[in-house]
Amino acid sequence: MIAKKRQHFFNIVIGVFIGISAILFIMPTLLTIANSFMTSNEISANYGAMLGNMTDDKKVFISENVNLKFIPDKATLSQYKNVLFKNPEYLFKFWNSTILTVPITLFQLAIAVLTSYGFSRYNNKVKNLIFFAYIILMIMPYQVTLVPNYLVADKLGFLEDINNTGIWKMLSEMKVMEDTTIISLKQRLAIILPGIFSPFSIFLLTKVMRRIPISYVEAAKLDGATEWQIMTQIYLPMCKSALVSIGMLVFIDYWNMVEQPIILMKDSELHPLSVFLSQVNTGDIGLAFAVGTVYMIPTILMFLYGEDYLVEGITAGGIKG
Repeated sequence: MIAKKRQHFFNIVIGVFIGISAILFIMPTLLTIANSFMTSNEISANYGAMLGNMTDDKKVFISENVNLKFIPDKATLSQYKNVLFKNPEYLFKFWNSTILTVPITLFQLAIAVLTSYGFSRYNNKVKNLIFFAYIILMIMPYQVTLVPNYLVADKLGFLEDINNTGIWKMLSEMKVMEDTTIISLKQRLAIILPGIFSPFSIFLLTKVMRRIPISYVEAAKLDGATEWQIMTQIYLPMCKSALVSIGMLVFIDYWNMVEQPIILMKDSELHPLSVFLSQVNTGDIGLAFAVGTVYMIPTILMFLYGEDYLVEGITAGGIKG
């Protein structure tokens, strides 16, 4: 009886701790969404002390109280009108983020499926050595591999402003693309190609595929199934949850990238919205909340749609019992 009471009390404490932690984690998101519907005057009145110190040359302690409000006094869509209609620069940056993130996510998953299938189906020393190299690359932070990526991109001509080498010269001479289009394409490829061949998806998907019972494969072979049929009709359906969860993680990771565009893109017009967010509050601070809300929409919708897949892909490894 005493043990049950202790367990009940322990469960209550854990539940309260988790609830408080959840509120603290979600509070910045709720504040950003609520403040995006406020007028500039109301935002200045609520955060004037904090924002004033941001613009001063010297560091000053906040002498006034900051008013955190979740409900605006007068809701307005003026910030969203400025972001979506009056100032197209924000939409261009949003489009830049989409152009970079979507191809990286799709092609990285495609390469991960083929590579992980090979790692999980065939076992030899060379394969194990290559997979170990993938693990080493995965645990390295991006800052470590930034210099090799920069050197390779420079060697391939992605960082050149003039189209005077290799395939870029041919495209320019054939008038297939305008010079400005070629330059922007090269800078985007400098980010997209390293992202496509990232080892993160391959490592996780290989672990999931190795959990698929070999008896399924043996039964399929008895029925005359080819390797392609085994991969598409057995492995992929069983890895559906893992593929969705990995795709979500990859999308969110590259949607929030900052270092890659700053280092590998010379043209600031091609920077994604993640880089541009730090510059939004230099003018109207109210726009920062609206742009931040628009920036969060894809990841929030993706999480709401794939929450079950994410949990199942992580806990069950994509295999249903």
